[in-house]
Order: sequence, then structure tokens, then C-alpha cells
Amino acid sequence: MITSIPVEKIVLLLEKQLNSNFTLVDAEKTILEHSFSKVMEKLEYCFLHTDNKYYSCMTDVGGVKKTYFNPFHSCQYTIFLYYYARIIAMQTEGRLLADKLYYLNKMMNGVDLYHQIELPAVWGCEHPMGSIMGRATFGEYFFFYQGCTVGGDHNTYPVIGHHVRLFANSTVLGESHIGNNVWIGAGALVKNTDIPDNSLVFGQSPNLIIKQRKDI
Repeated sequence: MITSIPVEKIVLLLEKQLNSNFTLVDAEKTILEHSFSKVMEKLEYCFLHTDNKYYSCMTDVGGVKKTYFNPFHSCQYTIFLYYYARIIAMQTEGRLLADKLYYLNKMMNGVDLYHQIELPAVWGCEHPMGSIMGRATFGEYFFFYQGCTVGGDHNTYPVIGHHVRLFANSTVLGESHIGNNVWIGAGALVKNTDIPDNSLVFGQSPNLIIKQRKDI
């Protein structure tokens, strides 16, 4: 993976951001440094499987296309911070540090991605300000825009298929089963509703408009 700044400076940048907002102790710095390679592996795999042109670049030698990470690109940094918090919460004793990383992501990028929520190996976002990804089963290649919400309703939670895209200010709640290759249109509310594969969804439950996508 190619990075916009030297790799060793990425952790230093993150440490400064955490120190500016929270107290970062030496043990937490050690956890950050030891977890960094795992985070970058996750990030590279995710970026490798996305078609976003800003997540890759051509090398000077041989014109080979490689993944590209810029910590000053807010969407890329959103994904980076989520993976960092998730890995530390699941694989270390640094639960408090994971909480700090989660909070930092909310502060810097305006997105709520709690580290206990399991997002897929390949996912993405664009202008994620105001989005909340709550408890659900997420399929691969999940993508969301600003103001989106996924969450429960009376202890039931969505199951979201592969290649699902949530457009601005759309919501999926409760016992909803979203099929593969579904686009949830801007402002739509899907609540306790099943959506078939290859659908376009508009409106609000229970009066949804569901059409077949013509581009598949």
C-alpha cells in the first residue's frame, strides 16, 4: 500500500490526535504501535476490493496500480479509525483505548461506528457525516452516504445482503431483510420489511415503492 505520508508518521499523527482530546498513557501507545500492521492489512484488503478511484494510484515504476491511503481523506480515515478501534477492542486488553478511537472518529468525521458493530471486510462510505451504523448483519461491499441509519426495533435487527448501498438520509430498521444488490434511495425508511434482490427502494414503510434495478 502507498501512503500519502510516511507510514511511521501515521501512528504519530494518531497519537497526537488522541493526546489532544484524551489522556493517552504509554501502555496505550504500545497497543497502537503493535496493532498498526493488522489495521493496515485490513485497510489494504478493503481498498483493494473497492472501485473508488481515490483508493488506488499508479506507481512510478512499471505503472502498477496499488492501493493508496491518505489519512487526510476523511472517508478513508473513517474506515481506518473503525478498523483500529475494532481490532483493539477484539484482540487486546485496550477496551478504553478502543472507546477513545471510536469517540475520535465521531468527533473528526461525524460518524457513529461503534467497535462492537461488525462491518464487513469490504465496505465504504462517502460524506458519512451524521450516519449511524448500529447492530445488524452486514453483507460484503456495503456502502453508505451521509445521514444514514441502520439499527434495531424492539430487539430485532436488520440483515443486509451483499452490494447494498444506502443513499443520503436513508434508514433501515428492525426485522428487515435486504437482498443483494439493493439500493435504498435518498430519504427512504425501511422498517420491518423484506426487500428482494436487485431492487431500488423509495418512500417509507409501510408504503414503500420497490422497483427492479435496470442496470443489472
